[in-house]
Amino acid sequence: MIFLLLSILFSTGLFVIFKYFGIYKVDVLKAIFVNYIVAFSMGFLLAERQIPISEIYLQPWFLGALVLGALFISIFFVMAMTAQKNGVSVTSIAGKMSVVVPVLFGIFLYNESVTILKVLGIVIALIAVYLSSVKEEKTQNSGTLLFPILLFIGSGAIDTLIKYVQVNHVADQDVSIFSGSLFGIAAIFGGLILTIKAIRKRSSFGLKNIIAGVVLGVPNYFSIVFLIKALQNKNFESSTLFTVNNVGIVVVSTLVGLLLFKEKFSLKNKIGVVLAILGIVLVTIA
Repeated sequence: MIFLLLSILFSTGLFVIFKYFGIYKVDVLKAIFVNYIVAFSMGFLLAERQIPISEIYLQPWFLGALVLGALFISIFFVMAMTAQKNGVSVTSIAGKMSVVVPVLFGIFLYNESVTILKVLGIVIALIAVYLSSVKEEKTQNSGTLLFPILLFIGSGAIDTLIKYVQVNHVADQDVSIFSGSLFGIAAIFGGLILTIKAIRKRSSFGLKNIIAGVVLGVPNYFSIVFLIKALQNKNFESSTLFTVNNVGIVVVSTLVGLLLFKEKFSLKNKIGVVLAILGIVLVTIA
């Protein structure tokens, strides 16, 4: 249970950091690139057993890490954009209500329980994503709902793949080095994108972006490591664990948005937050 609590706290910290990225005009892609280098380094420094970097591709979990690395760099960018354009709590809900995706895969892949309450919770979750994301004021930005939707789908895919790889390929002593490897792969993708952008338009990297990346990298690393360690607990179905993890992040992030950033919510947004919590609770107790 302590791993689950720590995962909730570190994951919530990511949303808060992304919000400050917007406030301090941090270059998101550069900061994310540095963040992955930091997380990669931590994974190998804190690993319980050492594996030469040249032999990483031989590990049974390498293909999963490769796909996850590509997803990480893509969804992290989407997460940052959502936090800046829609707010901390909306980002949390759009990302964490994606729990319906691994829940569905848990039912089909691992024969986990399916009840009327669980189905009802999934339906309520989908409604909550829309209500919590929609803004009352008219806006010319057609991407307002696009980022939360992309975050919803992408986060669900990441959670599902993490569970699959963890169950089938990652030994208990390899959690840290597996996490570090997927962060390293994400850094490679990020570096390629930055290189292409630099060729088109040269600009200095910026000390501010490096500091922001370091600040982001530490909680990012621990949020994944603690989630995987929590998934290793055989006493919980993955659908139950993911929902408990996600409802905690939704609640804490919403409180942070209200208290720290003074975010304003319309009636629809408030209903969405309530439905988000209700939907996750129904899936959890089902």
